[in-house]
Amino acid sequence: MRLDQITFTRFLAAFAIVVFHFGQNIFPFNNENFSFLFAGANLGVSYFFILSGFIMVVAYHKKPTINYANYYKNRIARIYPIYFLAIVINILPIISKINTIDLGLNLAVIQAWFPSRALSINGTGWSISVEFLFYALFPLLYNLLYNKKKYRGITITIIIVFFFASQFFLNYYLQSNFYEGYPSNSHNFIFYFPLLHLNGFLMGNLAGLFFVKSSSAKTKNYDWIIILLIIATMAIIKYGVWGLNLHNGLMAIVFLPLIVFISLNNGLLSRISQNKFLVFLGEISFGIYILQLPIFHFSKIILDEIGVVDPSYVFYLSCFLLIIFSSVSYIYIETPLRNYIKNYKLGKILKE
Repeated sequence: MRLDQITFTRFLAAFAIVVFHFGQNIFPFNNENFSFLFAGANLGVSYFFILSGFIMVVAYHKKPTINYANYYKNRIARIYPIYFLAIVINILPIISKINTIDLGLNLAVIQAWFPSRALSINGTGWSISVEFLFYALFPLLYNLLYNKKKYRGITITIIIVFFFASQFFLNYYLQSNFYEGYPSNSHNFIFYFPLLHLNGFLMGNLAGLFFVKSSSAKTKNYDWIIILLIIATMAIIKYGVWGLNLHNGLMAIVFLPLIVFISLNNGLLSRISQNKFLVFLGEISFGIYILQLPIFHFSKIILDEIGVVDPSYVFYLSCFLLIIFSSVSYIYIETPLRNYIKNYKLGKILKE
């Protein structure tokens, strides 16, 4: 089941995160009327986690069981090549000074499990470390719970209880003496530790289970509902929810219905977002996200050399280079390597 209308939203989230890191002071993102959106655009990572949980269920819901070996091989094929490329680009300028522990943790995609190392090498890579936890758990959850109707009630209960327990722990921790603020290992623990983002992924799974059950019967024009949910999302980012922290899954309260209604929608918004170019931008969004730090770093060096120092020019030229590089990477590196790895027979490894 392809949901092209949701793919473009991945680009919007990835680009918003790029603005959060590099463009908050650049026009028009610094406009006082909506600059708050980009000051809170790191919430896009939570959107990725929730959407990942949703897509996993939608992608596999017709399978009676998931083959573990093939699933893990396909997930590695999808994520690791460009993730590895980002590491290589990041370490090239500092290869003689690289910390071997940091490098080892990043190559193993477990850096986020160690708060002091979570942002090492390529800062955005911490989220991939979190995603790998999701990938490790999903086939287990699917085979044991999600594909068994008799466990549907207990599955829903467990996920909802876990979600609220996670939110309670997060907000209690942030108000306790254990939290030392930013920057600190306590900050890295609460915001980057994989288990503390699991609730968002599981809520995405729950939305996926609802969607696959109702998609054929409820597909229609939901444009106005989507617009209202976007407005609600903006209001929550600006005003908050009872002072609670929004970053570790709480935004599921609006992200989940938004994802579901976009996926069920057949109105004008969906027809626009299914444009091939917009879908392609969504397809390269992972590259845009994971490559942003090294590309912006090298872009600044190059632009400094040719005398381009105006922050606006630097930002927009860097964004252009990031999109071009991500496109080239997607077509000539990610896709060929993904197909090669996915088609590689695991039996060959055993024979060798």
